Amino acid sequence: MQYQRSSALFQSAQKVIPGGVNSPVRAFQAVGGTPIFIKKAKGAYLYDEDGNTFIDYISSWGPMILGHAFEAVIEVLKERVDRGTSYGIPTELETQIAELVVKMVPNIDKIRMVNSGTEACMSAVRLARGYTGREKIIKFAGCYHGHSDAFLIQAGSGAVTFGAPNSPGVTQGTAKDTLLAQYNDLKSVSLHFDQHPEQIAAIIVEPVAGNMGCIPPQNGFMEGLRKLCDDHQALLIFDEVMTGFRLAKGGAQESLGVVADIMTYGKVLGGGLPVGAFAAKAEIMSHLAPEGPVYQAGTLSGNPLAMAAGFAMLTHLNDHPEIFDSLDNKSKTLEKGMVEVLNKKGIPHKINRYGSMLSLHFTDQEVVDLKTATLGNNDFFKNYFHGMLDRGVYLPPSPFESYFLNDALSSKDIEKTINALASVITKW
Repeated sequence: MQYQRSSALFQSAQKVIPGGVNSPVRAFQAVGGTPIFIKKAKGAYLYDEDGNTFIDYISSWGPMILGHAFEAVIEVLKERVDRGTSYGIPTELETQIAELVVKMVPNIDKIRMVNSGTEACMSAVRLARGYTGREKIIKFAGCYHGHSDAFLIQAGSGAVTFGAPNSPGVTQGTAKDTLLAQYNDLKSVSLHFDQHPEQIAAIIVEPVAGNMGCIPPQNGFMEGLRKLCDDHQALLIFDEVMTGFRLAKGGAQESLGVVADIMTYGKVLGGGLPVGAFAAKAEIMSHLAPEGPVYQAGTLSGNPLAMAAGFAMLTHLNDHPEIFDSLDNKSKTLEKGMVEVLNKKGIPHKINRYGSMLSLHFTDQEVVDLKTATLGNNDFFKNYFHGMLDRGVYLPPSPFESYFLNDALSSKDIEKTINALASVITKW
């Protein structure tokens, strides 16, 4: 494929945007080459500025669960935009979407809308600290909860890609209150509770990790976190920015059968527009301003366009729960085909999958945490990524990102993807 216009656009962008991108992973630094620039998207496909078409396996990093430009979402946006784009004043729609979320998700009474997953996680931690009167939190190496200072301690995703998990600008004072544990390792968590008795406000975790590739929790891990929090009067925060409304109507809580104290959301909740949220039982949420002393605010929170898109998306998912089975079956088919191709060629690999999240690691070891995720052969991954791109398949441009399938994918799309993989590795 040709990417001349994308290359020219990237050169122009680099003159006025740091690195030429507004989010680091988009720069292709993990895989080399020049990022493609997208002109439009529809269904399961991306269309770039050079006239190329790609099967999309990132779905805007999760929210396009029904595919791009889903009709119900686009129609409501067209209808709403004539009424104005922002008010900074309450609307009935905010209550309607909140009521729908409370209906769909177990274990919550109230929800506060914000504008991004970063903001949601930052606010959830502040609420946990305010509620418990404690300062320290536990996070996991490789789990990414946005770019708030407290979370950039061995973060996953772009932080791993760029080899700088401890970002300059994060102060030692901030870092000392973030305790680092290993994903899928309860002992590393328990040790912190022993060393810091009655000081830990919360554990924050991706219930299914998606920022060091897709890494599901091992049996008993989430249950163990729940018990540790109960035993030490700490709160359990599920970062469901990726998993919420994707794994099931009730997200990871429903899928895993483990309840959290505070949940954060984004991605699907906005139907493709910038949205985040955090939610909990009324007892915890009552500590939030203006009802309580924990302050959080945002002029664009509850933006009418974002609320309209999110309400349309969630209504469709709530009315059509069979979509989650459909996504799971498509993901199983893709996984099975990839395994068959890679086994036939004898390529060392591990494929992790949970629901419609999936990742391929070029290693012969089980991938269960950040350490094992970094063992993959990155040269293989670079060749794989660009080979698939040249065959019309857009994958995450980093080995530390999960695929996100969308329900617009057809059996032909998945077959084409598997055949593309077979074609790529025949040249290795």
